[in-house]
Amino acid sequence: MYVQEAKSKVFSNFWHLSSSDVLNALQSNSNNGLSNEEAKQRLKQHAASILKVKKHPSTLRLFLSQFNNPLIFLLLFCAALSLVLYDNTDALIIFGIIVISALLTFFQEKSALDAVDKLLQLVQIKATVLRDQVKKEIPVEEVIPGDIIYLSAGDVIPGDCYILESNNLFVDEATLTGETFYAEKSPGITAEDAPIAKRTNTLFMSTHVASGIATAVVVLIGKDTEFGKISGHLTTKPPQTEFENGIRHFGYFLMQVTFLLLLIILGFNLYFGRPLIESLLFSLALAVGLTPQLLPAIVSINLAHGAKKMANKHVIVKKLTSIENLGSMNVLCCDKTGTLTSGIIQLENGCGLDGRKSEKVLLYAYLNASFQTGYTNPIDQAISQGVAVDASGWTKLDETPYDFNRKRISILAKKEDDSFVITKGAYQQVIDICTHVEDALGNIVDINTVSSALKEHFIAFSNQGFRVLGLAYRKEDHISKLGPDDETQMIFLGFLLFLDSPKKGIDQVVVRLAELGIQLKIITGDNQMMAMHLAQLLNIPKDKVLTGQAMQQMSDQALINQVNRKVIFAEIEPNQKERLILALRKSRNVVGYLGDGINDVTALHSADVSISVDTAADAAKEVADVVLLENDLSVLQDGVLIGRMTFVNTLKYVFMATSANFGNMFSMAGASLFLPFLPLLPKQVLLTNVMEDFPEMTIATDYVDAERVQKPLRWDIGFIRKFMVVFGCISSIFDFATFGMLLLLKASVEEFRTGWFVESVVSAAFIVLIVRTFRPFYKSRPSWYLLGSVSLIIVLTLLLPFTPIAPLLGFTTLSGKFYVFILGVIVFYMLCVEWAKSLFFKQWHTQ
Repeated sequence: MYVQEAKSKVFSNFWHLSSSDVLNALQSNSNNGLSNEEAKQRLKQHAASILKVKKHPSTLRLFLSQFNNPLIFLLLFCAALSLVLYDNTDALIIFGIIVISALLTFFQEKSALDAVDKLLQLVQIKATVLRDQVKKEIPVEEVIPGDIIYLSAGDVIPGDCYILESNNLFVDEATLTGETFYAEKSPGITAEDAPIAKRTNTLFMSTHVASGIATAVVVLIGKDTEFGKISGHLTTKPPQTEFENGIRHFGYFLMQVTFLLLLIILGFNLYFGRPLIESLLFSLALAVGLTPQLLPAIVSINLAHGAKKMANKHVIVKKLTSIENLGSMNVLCCDKTGTLTSGIIQLENGCGLDGRKSEKVLLYAYLNASFQTGYTNPIDQAISQGVAVDASGWTKLDETPYDFNRKRISILAKKEDDSFVITKGAYQQVIDICTHVEDALGNIVDINTVSSALKEHFIAFSNQGFRVLGLAYRKEDHISKLGPDDETQMIFLGFLLFLDSPKKGIDQVVVRLAELGIQLKIITGDNQMMAMHLAQLLNIPKDKVLTGQAMQQMSDQALINQVNRKVIFAEIEPNQKERLILALRKSRNVVGYLGDGINDVTALHSADVSISVDTAADAAKEVADVVLLENDLSVLQDGVLIGRMTFVNTLKYVFMATSANFGNMFSMAGASLFLPFLPLLPKQVLLTNVMEDFPEMTIATDYVDAERVQKPLRWDIGFIRKFMVVFGCISSIFDFATFGMLLLLKASVEEFRTGWFVESVVSAAFIVLIVRTFRPFYKSRPSWYLLGSVSLIIVLTLLLPFTPIAPLLGFTTLSGKFYVFILGVIVFYMLCVEWAKSLFFKQWHTQ
């Protein structure tokens, strides 16, 4: 029986054991794998070891987080003190208002986060395992010790594993060791005291396969792995995005103003001899009203709502904060295959030295493509599906899988008594290992005698837009195993021509991205001629092409000066992609990178927005912030627009909070200094705050003016600060006018507070409709949810003084003259704000 405790002791250093010892201790079998029932039992046993992916907080914690504000803590404390020493009713009402406010934000945020969790399930990373003698794909979270797993290029390794079989296996262990070079792995036994970098028979969790194939048994998972041990000590958080930094700085600014205001008002109220608890409650209520306490919830709701809308457009957001970066992105880098082109690669021809179709070239290409197993790719699929040849009698002996340094795949195949090494790959990389050429008549000639003819054919094919691969072979009767060192003294056999046509309408998509302020930059490993052919199809000037070779000669500063001028980067090596992304970022761009291969991982890590597709290699999909369910730039274009809409709607709340809350709270603070009574009771201040915030909770559903999303957006705290000052002052002017008129009308204390409450809430509701757009408010249609919530709050506010709970809240009914006056103030306030808004944004746009 498998016992987890025994396993832990045996495998504290499993790399020095033999494969049979490892399999026996795990009670696993490389031929059968685990049974499904056994796997379920082991998954339960190892539940405590599984690394928990950071998820959203539990329901209870999410609800309690709504109170996670020092001002709320102080308010609750003072209300509790008031409950004991003073007015029980007032204290209970304050408690009730705080809880109602928390419940409103809780239900909105909970719904939004649940929706995001469902979306993330669409882009799970999976592993291929052997269960009950059948290969099957399962989520990596369900892989357990004893599982036999099959790995190939691009696969993420789900646990610490012992290699049973491998072929030309290289693994990227940079996430664990920091080593930039790929680690070569193979079966065998290593020393018991071998450091991580020397454990050549071991695969580590969270690393990924760069090239080759392997069969391995999972030994440790989760917290027991080397990565798990390290992650348990990590306390650092990912760097904050520009948007998160902006919100943080803005929050600090308002908190400074809030605490200053709190101390001043408290001091003056105590100076005038007002009761301590009432003065403290009033000061704290003002502080709560001024603080944008809903901002975290509004941001979460907006981002989650944006994520749902993006999912409807086949764009899945894994990291919510990346939505803002998507809206800020002004440069998008991508490969051409599958993005600008159809992605359906077709074999057009297999040509010999004379440029004509060759059956031998097609046969050898078919053998190479159908026998290789280390790297699933569209090229080999195109050959296997597009060639009709008789391959009977041929058997595979061995293979050397593709890697991104050699750029070749070789197989060792045999027919009858003859064995052949057949190599296919990038044209220049194949030419480099050839010493001879087979001509159309079957003669073997020195490659130097025909090098110019080969080059002419290559250039001609490339200029026609073909992707050109080379094919070579060598008769070999002395080896049974094949390695990279055997790719030598080859005979060049011919050219393989592939065509991947541009997508229909892709030129219009590129134009549309430019109209949105996003410059498309194409990074491809294809040769310069092919890149220039594509540039011609997309109406891109040919002088905007930069090659990897030219880039290699540039200093970092020179590259920074060049990257903004170039559009196509051709013949780019995988390690040069990251350098390009960093150069673009250093030249003050917000850079998105769309990649789907394992050679894109470092570039994805370096970009502001990492984007991949659902069919991408696991390693690429794992690091991506955004995953496209369709490899189509028009889909990404929709995602960019939704990202900008989400950003705009978030800023709307900031504008509303600063224009309404700051003005109102500042006015009440000022009024409390010269009035013989508090302009509003603490419970009335809190109720005002809740009712003014209610419409803003539906802002995520609001429509966004088209002109607001036509260019990349950035957080501008200086602009928001100016907005707060200008419109806060306008709000305060009308507030003081209201105070003065109420006093002139000889309003009682209860009438004064009721009149101010009605005017404040109703005017704030109407101002939401004005501040939400840069246009005249009557030329921009709000969403039905926002309009409905505004209307509901206005009706409730007007009816509240006539309800039975009004006396409990300290309100009373008003005579008609008060309503006429309030209506007049609201109309003039709206007109003034609309006029000021037009001047403010006109001046801002001209700066």
